[in-house]
Amino acid sequence: MSFEEIVDLVKVKFGGGFVLSLDELATPKAMVIDASRIVELMVFLHEHDQLYFDSLSCITGLDNGAEANTMEVAYNLYSIPYNHHLMVKVSIQRSEQPEVDSLTGIWKTADWHEREIYDLLGINFTGHPDMRRILMPADWEGHPLRKDYAEQEFYRGIKVEY
Repeated sequence: MSFEEIVDLVKVKFGGGFVLSLDELATPKAMVIDASRIVELMVFLHEHDQLYFDSLSCITGLDNGAEANTMEVAYNLYSIPYNHHLMVKVSIQRSEQPEVDSLTGIWKTADWHEREIYDLLGINFTGHPDMRRILMPADWEGHPLRKDYAEQEFYRGIKVEY
């Protein structure tokens, strides 16, 4: 099934305004939706008999910086039986506690991906069963991939150097 056919199925199910935009330069091409509807869309993509996106291959977080005042989460989906790929993106306001709903109830692979994004960017995944750091120590200050991250001078009495 082509990207355009998948988008058409989504528009039939949810209405024309559901898809905010298309990023056709992304590989694979991406559908951009409102972050508040992410679980609803992903359940549809996972359960629809012509789509069956049974694999969440990767989740990526991105900080667009203070000027744009947004962060993004990109989900890469794959259907093993149908051999089609899809990227879904959401954009959220860049704040002290940015949030997106967790997809761990649909795909177990979301668990570590969401924890990594939380750890490095500070995006909280609401409803995640174990939202804690996975790469950095539990008492680390800040989120190292945020554009405004300031490295702490000392960690446990040891000078931090690059």
